[in-house]
Amino acid sequence: MKTEIAEIGDRIYRFSTFVPEIAAPAGFTFNQFLIAAPEPLLFHCGPRAMFASVSAAMETIMPVSRLRWIAFGHVEADECGAMNQWLAAAPNAQVIHGQTACMVSLNDLADRPPRALADGEVLDLGGPRIRYIDTPHVPHAWESGLIYEETTGTLFSGDLFTQIGNGPALTTDSIVAAAIAAEEAFQASALTPAIAPTLRKLAALEPKRLAVMHGSSYMGDCRAALLELADFYQQSHAAQTARA
Repeated sequence: MKTEIAEIGDRIYRFSTFVPEIAAPAGFTFNQFLIAAPEPLLFHCGPRAMFASVSAAMETIMPVSRLRWIAFGHVEADECGAMNQWLAAAPNAQVIHGQTACMVSLNDLADRPPRALADGEVLDLGGPRIRYIDTPHVPHAWESGLIYEETTGTLFSGDLFTQIGNGPALTTDSIVAAAIAAEEAFQASALTPAIAPTLRKLAALEPKRLAVMHGSSYMGDCRAALLELADFYQQSHAAQTARA
């Protein structure tokens, strides 16, 4: 198992592990992101089986023991399977998530008590500033939430914009068509009335960069990409409702 490293923004590192057996023959990537700030933050922990590879990749940037914050989109093995391994390796690290995730899962699952953030709460990492955003049921889980790094304009979009295959770490080409193709293949999103308005709320941030968990990250007109994806989900929800 090999984890590739790329800097996709100022002090933002992508650790990407390609698994060819998933969605074969194209394969599938699992990406974690490090904000290498004075108080470093890891977004996505990865599955337990990937911990050795991803932590070795982080060691080339900084000691794992320096890690201060651990965050992820929702409670799922590929997002937080290795959470307690990271907590054991980084004695000063603390998990942060929304109040729902902490209440229903993380207060019990995390080996150290997590810190619950309110919707819109900002955490200063010593320069970089992350804003926590509740996104319930978007893309699927009740406790879903994302973070937005304000100084670089980076939205850590989690499972949103998932793509099949192993593209470049960062692209300026549109990723919307590939995200729609992946959604049609996996049908992973919860088609609720909230999904399109939530994406439009994220678009209002006008991010400059999307840090994507599965597939290439994107730099360009992120507002337009989010609005285009919102339109797709709105049409999908309308079609589902019409069939019911």
